[in-house]
Amino acid sequence: MTNFIQFCANGPKDGQVCQIVIEDLDETTLVKEGEKKKKKKERPPSPPPSPPPKPHPLVEAPHSDKELQAIKIQAWWRGTLVRRTLLHAALRACIIQYWWKQKLAELLEKKRRAVLDQYAQQNRAVVRLQSWVRMWRIRLRYCRLLHAARIIQIYWRWHNCHTRGFFRGSYELTASQLGLKLEMSLGSQVCQITDCIPFPIKN
Repeated sequence: MTNFIQFCANGPKDGQVCQIVIEDLDETTLVKEGEKKKKKKERPPSPPPSPPPKPHPLVEAPHSDKELQAIKIQAWWRGTLVRRTLLHAALRACIIQYWWKQKLAELLEKKRRAVLDQYAQQNRAVVRLQSWVRMWRIRLRYCRLLHAARIIQIYWRWHNCHTRGFFRGSYELTASQLGLKLEMSLGSQVCQITDCIPFPIKN
């Protein structure tokens, strides 16, 4: 007599199926088979048999009360063993599934962190390159504008010097005289005047 018991433990993502095969032999059937073998051994050799008659169906004798009680106890004990085996299998399957789910969660977290770190590094590198390119372009433009402004200033100063005149001078005052030094510029002509005036000043 063979019993097939199938146990299924499903998790949120994956399930594992355990198949437990339990073979039980009824003790009464074993005893009957042993008695039949003994009877066959004890019989003396018979003369060659005549053609065997048609086999009659075996009719089992009714069981006594003690045998029925023994069968019930055996069935209860076998059920207890099967339930205990199934409980142990279910607990082990739950432990394995819990451990495997933890490992999967850790692997996914490591992969997510690695992807985020790689993305952050690429983003920082791109931002740095962009800032360097923008700085180089702005500096190049500033240098061009500064050079152009200097050229314009040089030409404007040269134009002012050649089209406008200016007057500047200095003096030196002592106890007996006044020293003057004057410089006048009109376009391209420059005139310098130096003079010493003694005291007292006359008209």
